Amino acid sequence: MRTVSLHARQETPHAATSRSRRHVSPRRARRAGPHRILSGPFATMTLGDLVTDVIKIEQPGTGDDTRQWGPPSQGGEAAYFLSINRNKRSFAVDLKSPEGLATVLALARTADIVVENFRPGTASRLGVGYVDLVRNNPGLIYASISGYGQTGPDAHRAGYDAIAQARSGIMSVTGEADGPPVRVGVSSADLVAGMWATIGILAALHEKTRTGRGQWVDISLLDGSVAWLTYVAGGYFASGDVPRRYGSAHPTIAPYQAFASADGLSWLPSVTTDCGPG
Repeated sequence: MRTVSLHARQETPHAATSRSRRHVSPRRARRAGPHRILSGPFATMTLGDLVTDVIKIEQPGTGDDTRQWGPPSQGGEAAYFLSINRNKRSFAVDLKSPEGLATVLALARTADIVVENFRPGTASRLGVGYVDLVRNNPGLIYASISGYGQTGPDAHRAGYDAIAQARSGIMSVTGEADGPPVRVGVSSADLVAGMWATIGILAALHEKTRTGRGQWVDISLLDGSVAWLTYVAGGYFASGDVPRRYGSAHPTIAPYQAFASADGLSWLPSVTTDCGPG
């Protein structure tokens, strides 16, 4: 199975590449496309871990922006980039040149999956949107990751992790009770969007075994983060009480938080009869 991910630079260093992989359970898959920064690369790295042959398309000259996001670095590449780009091959293509576009279109004709995380409309303007590629590959699964999805009043806006965390409500329930909202320590909105993209792609692959046709998987940072509110949102809908911050504590379970101890902070979880042996 081959996946193409849309962005551009020279061969991915050995530290990030590992090896080319060409068969995925339950069938071969090839994935290619322009994906960059975090959400797209995280999704395609996960597909690579599932033995997909991933071809990463980067921009000439600089490649993926995160190649320069250091220190720290290893082997001349930023640790940030290396952490989310294993199991991939890559090459540089100028999508605005006729030759570069022709190269990508030829690659997409043999791909099972294409992943891109441009702002909505950009891929189509470059000639590599879903409609452009599915003409010659009706079985193609095309995944788009953006800030707010392909449709709606905010579709044209650029998507950023911190903004998605804030607008979704994740930040409003993160931090100390008497402090301001806090961004999650990792880029949770980007990462969850990458996870949802992977799940959507796998579901589309399963459906393709029945119909033979591909699908367009539309993922947004905002939607994915809202979905993660789960019991926090459920509590609001049930009670009308606006969720608040609890620091390391839990809104419904006690004790379940960090406490000061002689050797620093210690975690005290709630223990119920269901947790014990027997």
